[in-house]
Amino acid sequence: MGGTVLVTGGSGYIAGFLIRLLVERGWTVNATIRNLAREPEVRAALGVPAERLRFFAADLERDDGWAAAMAGCTHVAHVASPFPAAKMPDEALIRPARDGALRALRFAKEAGVKRFVLTSSVAAVAYGHEPLDGGLYTEADWTDVTAPGISAYVKSKTIAERAARDWMAENGAGMEFCSVNPAAVLGPVMSADFSTSIQLVQRMLDGSLPGFPRIGFGVVDVRDLAELHLRALETPGLDGERFIGSGRFMMIEEGGAILRARLGEKARKVPKRRIPDFVVRLIGLFDGGVGQIVGELGRVRATDASHAERVLGWKTRDEGDSIVDTAESLIERGIVKV
Repeated sequence: MGGTVLVTGGSGYIAGFLIRLLVERGWTVNATIRNLAREPEVRAALGVPAERLRFFAADLERDDGWAAAMAGCTHVAHVASPFPAAKMPDEALIRPARDGALRALRFAKEAGVKRFVLTSSVAAVAYGHEPLDGGLYTEADWTDVTAPGISAYVKSKTIAERAARDWMAENGAGMEFCSVNPAAVLGPVMSADFSTSIQLVQRMLDGSLPGFPRIGFGVVDVRDLAELHLRALETPGLDGERFIGSGRFMMIEEGGAILRARLGEKARKVPKRRIPDFVVRLIGLFDGGVGQIVGELGRVRATDASHAERVLGWKTRDEGDSIVDTAESLIERGIVKV
C-alpha cells in the first residue's frame, strides 16, 4: 500500500516489529520516542533503511512535537501506552494512557489522517465480569472498571479506549478508527527493551520464579501482532472495528512444561512445582506486586479472536512455538544465562 504512517512509542517492543514490517511492505515511517538521545540505539536495533524511518520527540502528556510527527501522515498506529514498572496510584497510569490517546487523535485529525489504529488490550475486554464457565470473551465485551480488584493497568487500557471511541463519535468525522486488543505478547526480542509478558519467561529460565501460581493468560506472538496492526491499517472498511489478538489461554505452569520439554538442559532452572493459592495470598499481604495477581488465581480469561480471522484473515502461530522462540531469543542475546 505504502505512504507515510506514524507509529507512536517507537522504541517499544510491539512498535519495533510493526515498524520493520511497515518498511518491508513499502511504507515510510515516522516514529515518536520520548527522548531523541535514544534514536541511534533504536535505529541500530531495528536495522531498517535510514531514509524510510524518521524519529520525532513526543510525550503522551505534552503537545510538543506531535504536529511535526503527524505532518504528511495518512495513517497512525498509536501503540504508545504506559505500563507500570511498580505499583502506582491509578490516576498516574490512567491519565497518560487516556490523555495520550486523545492527544494523538486530536493531532491526527488536524493533520488530515485517514485511518487511526489504537493498540488497546484484552485488559479492556475480559475483566470485572462473572466467570464465563468455559465461554470466550469477544469484542462485544467491555471490562467493568468499577468492579472490585481491578488493577490500575486494566483501568487505564479500558478508560483510554472508551475515551478514544467517545472522542471519535463527537469529533472524528472523516477519519476512520479501529482498535487492536492483544493478549500477553511473546516472541523473539530485538534488545533488552521488551514487553512485561516476556519477563515471566525470563524468570522461568533464570530460576528467579520459585514456582507457578495458578494464573494464566492468552498468548499472541509479537510478529503476528505486527501483522494484525498492518492489516488494521491497510484493510478498507474497518471504521469502528475492534479486533482481539490472542491465541489460546494457558496457565503459566503449562508454559513451563513446554520449555522443559523442548529446551532440555537450557530449561533446567524452570520450576516444576505449583505454589499453593494460600501461599500466594499470604505473600500478597506484604508484596504489592504479588497482591495484584491474587484476584487472578484460578481465573480463566479466554478470548475469541475469530473476528480478526474472519474479517482480516489473521491468526497467531502455535503458542508453544512463541514461548520457545522467546526463550531462545533471551538466551541468544545473553539476557538470560543458562
